[in-house]
Amino acid sequence: MKFATATNNFRRHTRLACCGKRRAVCRASGFTLVEVLAAMLFMAIVIPVAMEALHVASLAGEVGVRKTEAARVADRVLNENIVMTNWTQASLSGTTIENGHEFNWLLKNQLWSPDSSMQLLSAEVTFSAAGKQYAVRLNTLAALPTFGGATTTAGLP
Repeated sequence: MKFATATNNFRRHTRLACCGKRRAVCRASGFTLVEVLAAMLFMAIVIPVAMEALHVASLAGEVGVRKTEAARVADRVLNENIVMTNWTQASLSGTTIENGHEFNWLLKNQLWSPDSSMQLLSAEVTFSAAGKQYAVRLNTLAALPTFGGATTTAGLP
C-alpha cells in the first residue's frame, strides 16, 4: 500500500505545482510553437550543410589515398626502369592495378638541357577518382648507361 500512496502523493504534488501562483511558471517552462518551428528550420538548414561537408571530406580523402597510390606506382615504375635500363627507349607505357584501382602510367625520357650527359625521366600516372581524371608526375635524373666500359674491383684481385 505504501507504493500506491507514494504514487498518489506524486500526482497530487504535481497538480499542486501547477495551481495558483505557480500556473504562470508551468506555462513558461515549455516551448512555444514558434520556438519549435524556428528550431526545425535551423536544423533543416544545418543538417544538409553538414552532410555535404562530410561528403566533400570523404571525396577529398578518396582522392588523397589514390594520389598516394599513384605516387607509389610512379616511384616503382621509375625504379624498375632505371634498374632494367628500359628507359633508354623514347617512351614506355602500361597499366598497373594496385589495391583494386587501375593506374595508367607513361614513362618518358628526354635530354636534360643543363647537362647533356643526363636524361630527365618522367613517370606520369593517371587515374580516376570521384568521377574525375587526375595525374601524378614524378621526375628524376639518370646518367646514360655505359656498356662495355672498364670496371674496377676496388683493390680486389
